[in-house]
Amino acid sequence: MSPPLIPDEYVDRVAGRFQILSEPVRLELLNHLNARGEMTVSELVDATGFRQANVSKHLGRMADDGILTRRKEGVHVYYDLDDPTLSALCLLVCGHLSDS
Repeated sequence: MSPPLIPDEYVDRVAGRFQILSEPVRLELLNHLNARGEMTVSELVDATGFRQANVSKHLGRMADDGILTRRKEGVHVYYDLDDPTLSALCLLVCGHLSDS
């Protein structure tokens, strides 16, 4: 018998993480942060063309979930990736999709 894919005690947390990553806007924001490193909300708005309120909402949700860090400097809030498994997970999924 194989071990469980996801241990029972992690099922809710894993489902929550996948729910966070299921939003295309969030994936695009993560792509920009991965490519450029730490960015402000304004920089991400300029890079994506999304409205500031929408960007702030999604960044806040990802920061609350532990995917991003945020720090305030003056009037700016800076966001950066804070999950070392994220790039490996995305590369694994993309690699599988390209093989299909």
